[in-house]
Amino acid sequence: MNTISQKQIGTFIKELRENKGMTQEDFAKELQTSQSAVARMEKGEQNITTELLRKVGIVLEHKIVSLSNSTDFEIQGGKKLSGTIKSGYSKNGSVGLLCASLLNRGITTLHGIARIEEVYRIIECLESIGVKVAWTGPNTVEVHPPKEFDIKNLNKESAIKTRSILMFIGPLSHIISSFSIPHAQGCHLGKRTIAAHSYALEELGINIKVTQNNYEIKNKKLKANNIIMYEAGDTPVENILTAAAKIQGTTTIKFSSSNYMVQEICFFLEKCGVKIEGIGTSSLIVHGIKEINANIEYSNSEDPIESMTFITAAIATDSTLTVSHSPINFLELELYKLQKMGLKYKISKIYKSENGRTNLADITIYPSKLKALDDKIHANPYPGINMDNLPYFVIPAIKAKGQTLIHDWSYENRAIYLTELNRMGAQVTLADPHRLFVEGETNFKFKPAQMVCPPALRPSMVIMIAMLGAPGTSILRNVYMINRGYEDIVKRLNSVGANIKVIK
Repeated sequence: MNTISQKQIGTFIKELRENKGMTQEDFAKELQTSQSAVARMEKGEQNITTELLRKVGIVLEHKIVSLSNSTDFEIQGGKKLSGTIKSGYSKNGSVGLLCASLLNRGITTLHGIARIEEVYRIIECLESIGVKVAWTGPNTVEVHPPKEFDIKNLNKESAIKTRSILMFIGPLSHIISSFSIPHAQGCHLGKRTIAAHSYALEELGINIKVTQNNYEIKNKKLKANNIIMYEAGDTPVENILTAAAKIQGTTTIKFSSSNYMVQEICFFLEKCGVKIEGIGTSSLIVHGIKEINANIEYSNSEDPIESMTFITAAIATDSTLTVSHSPINFLELELYKLQKMGLKYKISKIYKSENGRTNLADITIYPSKLKALDDKIHANPYPGINMDNLPYFVIPAIKAKGQTLIHDWSYENRAIYLTELNRMGAQVTLADPHRLFVEGETNFKFKPAQMVCPPALRPSMVIMIAMLGAPGTSILRNVYMINRGYEDIVKRLNSVGANIKVIK
């Protein structure tokens, strides 16, 4: 480090200190050094190590040195949570509704759209092909379709960052006879096939060819049909629903997912005038209509995965916490399993979400002594344990006496990310790519650590929750994955007693 760069860094540190309203004496005390050392530092006369810059960044809540342009969280763990935290609007519902809005030739007003990175990527894709999207409220967007879609101008950089881009296929097939979208990424969870999409869409006259970099979509004459889903995936069924919605006639979808985001699309399509039978079951009957051209207004419901996140945060911190606006129908089995592990909780009277359809409840979690279940914990299509909720069971398993087997059969690589918790004192053994053995202790306390978010949303959030339960200072780096799926997560957790700082 030469003299000039030291002076530049010193001036920068001085500006940050003054912006925070700190004196040199206050700053020195926080750094556990002398005021004269701070004065030399700000003049560029002090040799500055990387470790010192890290400490300066923590005190001033601003990243001074970084190997990447990332956002990090500094978490002072071991704090009890208390009060009430509201489940946010559904991530998967938000992106699904934005994609489904492509069906409407009129203005679509959507309430309850989460302000998260995943939503921003989908909006960037919509805008790039000519759709006008305007935020008209904190969580409300208006979607104005163009006269003609410019699919060739699709923002590929945004599209490859979200697997939700696949849900463009169903709606756009009614507008464009031939188009392509890039291969989607999203979370890195191993091989993720699109066979369930392509096989079902073929039955409606939509052909998908997979090339090295793109999915090439071509439409024959679209026709209603009887479809058996290759697998009960959520996004494939949403794609089929939006494709079938504007094909006149009756389309039957068997072995359908009935998960919360699929029901959300069904409720929206009903608002658009499409009759759907069997909502909430594994067999859907869609009565397609010729056109959707109206001013449609719809409210997205809350996110059961967020509810599970906050339930787990209460368990990790041994706290009494109320999680309000929890979609209770999509949490019943998760809560029952936790009850059998010894978790104490109370459920309020049921009330409706703003969409008038989804059942909500307030769930209060109490500090509990947990014990491991004799049977494995695994996910299944709804009404089983939600695939996205399964990773959160690692936290109660770590705090439960005995050994727990968690079987994550649906993804090739997700389970391995959860072994990162061993760096915080846990005992998580990877038996194979799908199975984890967790050795738990009733009074277990996580140890603080510095870690980088894995490239998957739910494991990243599990690590953050563990840090909430770890007395001391933990650093979680590169939190884009968490911001993909959680709106204002730091502000909301801090509102119930957490101590988290954002370091940029």
